[in-house]
Amino acid sequence: MLTVRYERLGVGAGDRLLDLGTGGGRHAYEAMRRGALVVALDTSAGEVKGVRALMDVMAREDGATLSSGGKGSAAVGDARGLPFPRHCFDRVIAAEVLEHIHEDGTVLAELARVLRPGGTIAVTVPRWAPELVNWALSDEYHETPGGHVRIYRRSALERRLAAAGLVVTGHHHAHALHSPYWWLRSAVGVGRDDHPLVRAYHRLLVWDITAATPWTRLPDAALNPLLGKSVVVYARKPV
Repeated sequence: MLTVRYERLGVGAGDRLLDLGTGGGRHAYEAMRRGALVVALDTSAGEVKGVRALMDVMAREDGATLSSGGKGSAAVGDARGLPFPRHCFDRVIAAEVLEHIHEDGTVLAELARVLRPGGTIAVTVPRWAPELVNWALSDEYHETPGGHVRIYRRSALERRLAAAGLVVTGHHHAHALHSPYWWLRSAVGVGRDDHPLVRAYHRLLVWDITAATPWTRLPDAALNPLLGKSVVVYARKPV
C-alpha cells in the first residue's frame, strides 16, 4: 500500500533515496524496484532487521530490482539528528512520521540538510478532518506510547516545509477507505482487533491491497478528496 506517487516525486534509476521512518519498508521496496539506491531509516531495531532481510532477498531474487539495478540498506537512526552529510540524497520520503515527533521543525530541517539542491521530498501525515474524528472518539488512539502528538492542517505542514527552506510543489490525498476503518476502531476500542466489524473491515482492506480490484480502487480514488486518510505534500529544494 503506497501513499507517495513516485512519478510525482521523480524517482528514477540511480537516485539516492532516504526513506525516513521506514516501518515495514513499503516505500523503500518500491524505490528499489525502480532502480533507486535506498537507505531505509527507523528508530525500531526490529523493523530495521526485517527490512534489511527483505532487501537482501530482493537484491538476489526480485526480477524488477535485478533489472533496474536498485539497491538498499537499512539502519537504526534518529530523525532529529540524521547520520548523513549534507546534500547526499536526491529524493526523500517521510511517510507518517512527523505526527509522532514533538520536534517536527528539527526533523524537517534535517531532511532539508541532507537533500541535495534540486532534489525532491514527499511528506505524508494523517489528514486533519479524519484524524480529528479519531481524536474525538478515542483518547487511546493518540495517548498510547509512540502515538500521534499533533493533528496537521495541510497549510501548517506547508508552512513548516517552507520554513525549512523547501518550495512546495503540490499535494494530494490518499487511502479514503482507511478513514472509516480507524473511526470504527476508535469507536469500539483501538485494541479490539477481535471485534467482528473490525475484522470484517480489515479483510476488506487486505483484499484491496492484494487484489487491486476496481471494486475498491475506484471508490477509494473517488473519495480521496473528501475522506483521504493521509495528505501527501511534495516539495523541492531550491538550487
